[in-house]
Amino acid sequence: MSEAVEPAAPADEPEDGRGWDRRRVLWAAATGVVIAAIAVLLVVGLLNRGVDNSIDEAIARGERAEAPAFTLPVLFTAPGLPAAGRDLQLSALKGKVVVLNIWASWCDPCRDEAPILQSMWNRYRARDVVVLGANVRDLEDEAEEFHDTYGMSFPSVRDGEGDIMGRYGATGVPETFIIDRDGRVAAALRGALVSGGGTANLAAFQNVLDTVIAEKAGTP
Repeated sequence: MSEAVEPAAPADEPEDGRGWDRRRVLWAAATGVVIAAIAVLLVVGLLNRGVDNSIDEAIARGERAEAPAFTLPVLFTAPGLPAAGRDLQLSALKGKVVVLNIWASWCDPCRDEAPILQSMWNRYRARDVVVLGANVRDLEDEAEEFHDTYGMSFPSVRDGEGDIMGRYGATGVPETFIIDRDGRVAAALRGALVSGGGTANLAAFQNVLDTVIAEKAGTP
């Protein structure tokens, strides 16, 4: 089951043309779960070559696709995760709820989003949730400066080539996904998390997250 609500006009597109205005929240409900009202931000813009749309297609059917597997080096670690420089497999987080955020230091909306993600990490980490950044197409020293500037303590992995973007259907940054305890994509936000104003979507995103956290592993 899915619900769509059209928001106010989205933000302007950046110079690189990847389309910050392509915003939506997509959510696939588990069987028998009553869904809270969800803001869905519509997609506008050009899809990159090699982008896999299977996540969006599954959500449109009310299903959850398996989260694309990845093994990437840890850029910033957190308790219980491999040390910086060691590889982290997504499969190692199965049994936890993962909020996967694709970001880069050169991304203007990522600057506004960073405090939101940090607050989410502070709020949810005790509930067996891992907020995991995936830093893409970035210089490592600039990613580290960004991390320090915005006081980010949640973990991130590094994907210099940005291969993870195509696998998750991402055509720009930031984009954020909720992965359930069984390793399936329950929600996809195509754009930045926004806490206020006409394009606010944070409350809706957290409603979905709360629902997924409440589910037990093995929920159909």
